[in-house]
Amino acid sequence: MSKSVLVVDDSSSVRTVVGIALRRSGYEVIEAHDGHSALAKLDGRPIHLVISDVNMPGMDGLTLLREIKKHPKYRCTPVMMLTTESAAEKKDIGRQEGARAWMTKPFQAEQMVHAVQRLVMA
Repeated sequence: MSKSVLVVDDSSSVRTVVGIALRRSGYEVIEAHDGHSALAKLDGRPIHLVISDVNMPGMDGLTLLREIKKHPKYRCTPVMMLTTESAAEKKDIGRQEGARAWMTKPFQAEQMVHAVQRLVMA
């Protein structure tokens, strides 16, 4: 059984690029366009990692992170932030809220897949 990764980003092109890289590496990819749609996907199915943008309309990635950590089934699921945000304050908030990794866009697909592998195996 392959590991499932929930990719949350308001940019369909980012979701596509991340999805292609992860699928080529053997992961099942579930996509959501914002935090609200991501929470709807947390329906009891196994999700081994969440990759989320920070800046999204509706519900941003840091709010989504807080909500994931409240969910009994998913509170231990690792979350990686994949974002254009590089400010130290945002990273600190993300870490305090439970983000396990922070990767800035643009990113190298190999580097992202390597980070995913480390987080899924941890």
